[in-house]
This record gives sequence, C-alpha cells and structure tokens, in this order.
Amino acid sequence: MTPIKVGLVGAGPWADIFHAPMMAAGPETQLTAIWARNPAAAEKLAAKHGAKAVASFYQLLDSCEALVFAVPPDVQAEYVPAAAAAGKALLLEKPLGLSLEQANRLADVVNEAGVVNQVMLTNRYSERVRTFLADVQSKRPIGAIATYINGAILPGGLFATPWRREKGSLLDLGPHVIDIFDAALGPVVEVQGAGDPRSWFGLTLRHQNGAVSQAPLSLATPVEGEVTGVRVFTDQGEVTMDFVGAFGDPKAPATIRAEFSAAIRSGKPHDINVNRALYLQTLLDKAARSAGI
Repeated sequence: MTPIKVGLVGAGPWADIFHAPMMAAGPETQLTAIWARNPAAAEKLAAKHGAKAVASFYQLLDSCEALVFAVPPDVQAEYVPAAAAAGKALLLEKPLGLSLEQANRLADVVNEAGVVNQVMLTNRYSERVRTFLADVQSKRPIGAIATYINGAILPGGLFATPWRREKGSLLDLGPHVIDIFDAALGPVVEVQGAGDPRSWFGLTLRHQNGAVSQAPLSLATPVEGEVTGVRVFTDQGEVTMDFVGAFGDPKAPATIRAEFSAAIRSGKPHDINVNRALYLQTLLDKAARSAGI
C-alpha cells in the first residue's frame, strides 16, 4: 500500500527520540513534514529524516493526511481543533491538555469532526503489557500496588520541561498508572489523592468490583534510573509487571505505527483514543481536587 503521509507537530527531545523515527521508519507511514515553534529545531529534525520543515502549522496541514503531536499539552489543545476541522487523522499525546477544561474542549472537537484518532499511552502498545493485562483479566483481582518514581524533572533531566516542572507527576505519569489499573482491575468509581505532584503524590483508587489500587508517583526523586512496577493480587495469586521505562518497549513504535495506519485505513478510531484519554484525565482531575490542588 502507498504509505500514509504524516506531519509532525513539534521538534523537541521526545519528538526527536520517539515520534519522528517512529513515523519515518515505515513502511506504513512516510514522515513528510515537520512544523515546530522553533524553526531551527524543525529544520534539523526534518533533515535527519528526509522530511521538509514548513513555516506554519497550516502549511503542515496541506502537506499530510495525518498529524502526530509531540508538543506540550496546552499547545496540543490549541492546534488540534484546526487539524480536526481539516479532517486529519490524529495521533495525540497524553494528557490532552493542561486542564480538564482544555481536555474536554479537545475531545469535543475531535468527536464532532469524527476523525480517526489514537493516543500515545505507550505502555499499552507493548506485547508484554498486553500479556500482563490478559493474565490479570482472567482472574479475580483483589488489589494492586504500583510505583512510578524517577528524577526526570530534576535539573539536567531530559524531561525537565516547563510544563512538567509546573504540573509534576500527576499529569505526566498519572495517565499511565490509572490506565493500567483501570484496564487490569476494572472501571474506577472513586479516586483520592494526597501530596504535591511536583515532589511526591499518592493515588488511591476504588474499582467497580471492590478492588483497591494504590500508587506513589514522582518525577523529582533522586533515584538510580526508575523505580517502577505493578503488583496485582488476585484470587489465584500475584501477577507482576514492570513499566516499560522512559523510552518504552523498543518494539512499541512499530505497533503504534501499524495500528495508527490500520485505524486510518479502516476509518475507525483506535480503542485507545481521545475518549479514553479524557476518562483518565477526569480521574486525574478528581485526584487533584481531593488533594486540594
């Protein structure tokens, strides 16, 4: 099949490490153009992957069939409406916006436009994670504990970006943790939070089936590498999994690319879509409000 022409919004570290090489690798996609608020960064990244840097977001829309977003959440929320109105398929980042209001507006315009969309909850594209979830779902879960602790926003950290330093772990790590808890143990009916996401934040979730899950989150703790993992306790014993880490499962990009392309060709949104992301962000907002944030 002819590769799908993809435009990339953003040229920062994560776009360089993950999004651009993923879409340039093909064969399902062709990275054709890049636009970023920093034109020099866009030029450099485009040259690296045989794409072209364009001068405006609207030129990017004219250069592609689908858009991949690798920008801060508030920037994503600003530009998605025009992309959805232009009928472009969308590969979105989490969180959808910096506030629940931004996330709701973004989800509304994407749903109203009816465009194919998918969200980069990277753990969910790992075969190891999918096997773990299937294992847990075949049993009766009682409770779960997860940890997601690192020093990514400490000075000199690769992910010490302004929005992460301001908002902390809840909006960055929280979607991954709640998504796994919800997928493994079932729908969340109550969520409580405590602490400061800029240093250390604790989550407690109650699930529809009565199971309880808990997790500490931190982007600002000096540890060696990352302290991550999930332990689910079931009626048949314990099931464990490590999160894939900052750079993800090395096989996940090919899965993301293939499933995004398949969704575009079928005309149907991926299961991990804007509504899933909005559900998670609604729970994160409740956790923040319960902690007085």
